[in-house]
Amino acid sequence: MPTLSVAMIANNEEKNVGRSLASAAWADEIVFVDCGSTDDTELEARKFPVRYFARPNSMAVYVNKQFAVDQCASDWILILDADEEITPALRDEIKAFTASSSAAAASMPRRNFYFGEWLRHGGKYPDTQLRLFRRGKARFLPLPVHERLEVDGETARLGEPLLHYPYSDDEDRRRKLAFYTEILTRSYALKGRSRLFIVLRPFSRFLSAYILKLGFLDGLAGLRVALMDFRTVLASALLYMRTPDETK
Repeated sequence: MPTLSVAMIANNEEKNVGRSLASAAWADEIVFVDCGSTDDTELEARKFPVRYFARPNSMAVYVNKQFAVDQCASDWILILDADEEITPALRDEIKAFTASSSAAAASMPRRNFYFGEWLRHGGKYPDTQLRLFRRGKARFLPLPVHERLEVDGETARLGEPLLHYPYSDDEDRRRKLAFYTEILTRSYALKGRSRLFIVLRPFSRFLSAYILKLGFLDGLAGLRVALMDFRTVLASALLYMRTPDETK
């Protein structure tokens, strides 16, 4: 039977990492990279049979994700974030797929849990994620935000969803949104975005998620998420426009 490694990076995820690692305990190997955590993430991670590594945190998330991938020794690799969970149904589908498929990789839908609700619209579902691939058949592209795998070969689709719990509490949400704001600002600078694009982006993002992608059908939770994304993109736009031109 083909073997499978789970690759995970984490920064200050002590409240989430136990659930995530428990859901991956069936894997042949778990490579865990602690990226500069200052809480008890390491303590929680070492409760599981992980291969533990420690590295500085990086705004370029793909760097540490690729490092985790490079440490994996199994036939297949599954990228799992510390705030995600593999359901038993997805586990069984992954096992069946890796045992029989000729594809190089597979994507899967992801369900997102915000403000006590599993969202169904607004771009939050199916929220397709490319996470499973044969070792040596995919690498992370050097993108400053929303890191993405480049696959050498055919990509298939799984049907069972991965579960995602983005924020464990209000403090976790503030921390992660501040991080996202900064890397989004850096992305604008690297891409040389125009001032008009920057000004309009928060509004186009809100209209796309809440109206065009039917986020309003998720009720109050859908509205809160759309407004949260609006504020984050607005904050990155304001930060970008305040940044001196010579640093962009």
